Amino acid sequence: MTTVVREKFSSQAAPEVLAALRELAASQGRQFQAVLDDALRDYLDRHQRERPRRHVMASFASSLEEFDSLYRELAK
Repeated sequence: MTTVVREKFSSQAAPEVLAALRELAASQGRQFQAVLDDALRDYLDRHQRERPRRHVMASFASSLEEFDSLYRELAK
């Protein structure tokens, strides 16, 4: 079993943002810190990489396969 190292930090956020994160964590049966960690990772993913995210490209490829003929007609 691997141990996840965590570092405490202090910050501030809008009350409605914190409330929404707490509600999301509760609805998923997860800890608040896990949801916050996911949110921070997603933010970093969006802002540190120049290339599109993997799941976006997978959805795009799937869409091309399914609707290729439609896209070709629309492009005319």
